[in-house]
Amino acid sequence: MFRRFTLVTVALTALVAFLVGAIFAGGVARSSIEAGPQPKAPAPRLVSRTSAVLGPSVNFADVVERINPAVVNIDATTRGRESRRRRDRTGIPDPPEPFEFGPRQDRDGPHRGAGSGFIIDVDGSILTNNHVIDRAERITVKLSDGRTMRARVVGSDPDTDIALIKVDGQTGLPVAPLGDSASLRMGEWVCAIGNPLGYEHTVTVGVVSFLGRKLFDMSLDNYIQTDAAINFGNSGGPLINARGEVIGINAAISSRASSIGFAVPINGATAILPQLRARGRVTRGYMGVALRDVDPDLERSLKLTVNHGALVQDVTSGSPADRAGLRPYDIVTSLDDHTIVTDDQLIREVSARAPGSAAHLRFVRDGREQGITVKLAERPARESGDKAEQTPLPSERRTDSDGTLGLVVRDLDRQTADRLELPKATKGVLITRVEPMSSSFDGGIERGTVLLEINRQPIESVADYRRAARAAHAGDILTLYIYSPDLEQRQLKTIRVEDR
Repeated sequence: MFRRFTLVTVALTALVAFLVGAIFAGGVARSSIEAGPQPKAPAPRLVSRTSAVLGPSVNFADVVERINPAVVNIDATTRGRESRRRRDRTGIPDPPEPFEFGPRQDRDGPHRGAGSGFIIDVDGSILTNNHVIDRAERITVKLSDGRTMRARVVGSDPDTDIALIKVDGQTGLPVAPLGDSASLRMGEWVCAIGNPLGYEHTVTVGVVSFLGRKLFDMSLDNYIQTDAAINFGNSGGPLINARGEVIGINAAISSRASSIGFAVPINGATAILPQLRARGRVTRGYMGVALRDVDPDLERSLKLTVNHGALVQDVTSGSPADRAGLRPYDIVTSLDDHTIVTDDQLIREVSARAPGSAAHLRFVRDGREQGITVKLAERPARESGDKAEQTPLPSERRTDSDGTLGLVVRDLDRQTADRLELPKATKGVLITRVEPMSSSFDGGIERGTVLLEINRQPIESVADYRRAARAAHAGDILTLYIYSPDLEQRQLKTIRVEDR
């Protein structure tokens, strides 16, 4: 009995020992697998992702240390303040402050404004905004080392708000390296340096919020939007990327919100520097057309045969495009055998050419491709003043209120056409009201404009409009051809008919 118990005990002991050994061996084997090269890979990736989330990989203190010496303060003085208040590119009418420092200045006495700039070559050439030095009779520059000296205007371009000034007799000045604004991406870290409200060499940091923003000129504007703080006095200062390169010239702020600033892309400045140095001004090629993109709504409503290009909305009378035979509704698809995808692309390529040069266009008209050659003229200077707002007067003439499109229109008479300064032979109906929350309201149709056509069908009277509106069904997309007296330009607007 005792012997049998002993044998059972020995057997159980051996079994337990075997199992413990197997578990231990498995554990060692598993540990050796986990210690191998495959499981180690996730660890560094996790650390890398974490570091990217926690902050930028650049030390902006190093960037600022390199660039700050090239940033300058600019004081611009005129003999007297203009009597009229103008709206500058900051988006806010001229205030007496914060541009002015010290005691309140006499309107008829000297007027002093302040801004920023940055040195781009060792002999003292400085980039800034045109609106910083516009009409200035004396320009004073203060360097980062405290030296103050006079500067002169080399050239300026109001259309892009860029100016080149220079301090003479200098060598070995610190220079801000210029980058490539075309390589920017939304969300990229940037910093701004300038003199907001007179606080010299202030540094702010943010990201690129948007690229290609249009503010003042729908054709040439291509602003970088950033949430890096920009205030009065920052104008003309550099916007800098994480590599320590200037990629923009701080130029404007929103008057309705904070943390919304805008900078001119540096590529726009480098492109015109040769002209500013050589002639003091910039000339650009010009065709004389108003353009818009081809989008799905336009393609559907006009039954277009192409889905890309620049669609001609209006042609200026007597312009190169007019003489060459371009018409509204033509779609430009290529320029010198280079495909045109958007209207912005065509505008920039034409503007980059010299006046007097030839541009070979391919375009689609009524479904058929054609070609013409346009001899470019010089782009006219931007008008300094806005046309006075024209508000239609009440009239007893026949009107029509339409629930389908949300418009109230009336026939044009000679008196109204003269008051609105409409082009001769303009035929259409005057839009006297746009119903809120209607499809026309959503489509950007404005009161006081003239409706010329709907889906290329002439609208010359209230009766014509009524027939076109009644023929529209819910879900239809209509293209309205509009003349805006304020812009002195024809435009194409698309609206989607709603079930009312």
